Amino acid sequence: MAELATIARPYAEALFRVAVPAKLNAWAETLSEMAQVAAVPEFQAMAHDPRISNNDVAATFLSALKVGVDEQTKNFTNALVENGRLSLLPEIEQQFRELKNAYEKTADADIVSAYPMDGGQVSDLVAALEKKFGRKLNATVSVDAALIGGVRVTVGDEVLDFSVSARLERMHTALVA
Repeated sequence: MAELATIARPYAEALFRVAVPAKLNAWAETLSEMAQVAAVPEFQAMAHDPRISNNDVAATFLSALKVGVDEQTKNFTNALVENGRLSLLPEIEQQFRELKNAYEKTADADIVSAYPMDGGQVSDLVAALEKKFGRKLNATVSVDAALIGGVRVTVGDEVLDFSVSARLERMHTALVA
């Protein structure tokens, strides 16, 4: 995994330098879309098929994107295809997002709740989390009934687990020890 990160880093940093500050959000959206397309197994198989030319792979890839494709996107895609690095797009996108967050002094927060939360609950939770972490958070919310109750929040490498299942696990560990 570290090897992929090392290979992807120069691409993410180069894109970040091109994007700052005017095109930062546009490139973040484009990279997200590109990473999703590159992760499709059928597309990966096609990209690694030696019978298909680089031009055809790049053209097919670009035609699968829903976002607008400008000259920079074409050039970036061609560079990835020529170097056999199209499969690195998910890692490039992640590193670009980290650079973007550091630049904007924000962080991504993954909030998992046992039950669906309405807009007010989400905004109250995000406001409390922003106060705790001291920066603006880009929150994504999902539901996992296995939590039984409560929420689990992941910001960077820090996890706050206020779920019933985590409490039960801690109780089980204490009783068995």
